[in-house]
Amino acid sequence: MNPTERVRLGRTDVSVTRLGLGLAPLGGLFEPVGDEQARQTVERAWELGLRYFDTAPLYGTGLSERRSGTVLAGKPRAEFALSTKVGRLLRGGGADTQDIWAEPTDVTPVFDFSGDGVLSSYHESLIRLGLERADILHLHDPDDHLDQAVTEALPALVQLREQGRIGAVSVGMNQAGMLTDLVRTGLLDAVLLAGRYTLLDQSGGAELLPLCAERGVAVIAAGVFNSGLLADPRPGARYDYLPADPALLDRALAIRAVCDRHGVPLRAAAIQFPAEHPAVTCVLVGARTPAEVEDAVRMAATPIPAALWTDLRAEGLLA
Repeated sequence: MNPTERVRLGRTDVSVTRLGLGLAPLGGLFEPVGDEQARQTVERAWELGLRYFDTAPLYGTGLSERRSGTVLAGKPRAEFALSTKVGRLLRGGGADTQDIWAEPTDVTPVFDFSGDGVLSSYHESLIRLGLERADILHLHDPDDHLDQAVTEALPALVQLREQGRIGAVSVGMNQAGMLTDLVRTGLLDAVLLAGRYTLLDQSGGAELLPLCAERGVAVIAAGVFNSGLLADPRPGARYDYLPADPALLDRALAIRAVCDRHGVPLRAAAIQFPAEHPAVTCVLVGARTPAEVEDAVRMAATPIPAALWTDLRAEGLLA
């Protein structure tokens, strides 16, 4: 996998690099990052040739957007693609609080999938970013708001696309089933699938990815380490934000053993596995330090023999 290769996002005019930088960690995910470390991390990604960056208001309740925007607002705008998300507004006393963010701010998220809420969210994100537009706008986690997402939020995104204010309409979720239903609306250019097409969970490959391939909808694969278990499988490692149960840890260790036999780091296999599917346009990897960005780029470029995937399937470790 060439991490810096530029590829077209589905049928849109947006182009992304095969490896993108997920900016959730820069919002203080699990532990503080700070402004300077965040700046250095984004700068290092730029120096190494990454040109797709993904953020959201939720990430550190605005910290991720502010910190990444400090760097990206100074870069040539035509040279990179940026995505952010809508569906949550940042307000004092918002109810959608999460205890995974280590650097509290004076606002908290509140769900809003109304048309006006989508427009307000996008406007406020651009202010935090210091940019005039985003290239991709993801509807963020509409799990419990499907009807309003389809009748109000997605039409608002389509209108933004028709006005030239964004380049692509997408939905980002941690589940494949509802994304499949949303692709069938015919309104989407892309989906961001987090954690459901990885070495540990290939549920997205059953129906969603084939449908996206058929319809020309680009898949952005995120959460490829499943919150850390596939980066460093050990007791206490997280799987989908929570401590992994023993069975998942054993499975991750078994996958690593196969990788070791082929001389391939588990992290390289975890990053490159989703990219093997023809529906997947790019892979997003989160990083909180320049060293983690360097490692992700190196892992994405590590040669992987086809026999590794064959052996994983032979041992029942891949569907």
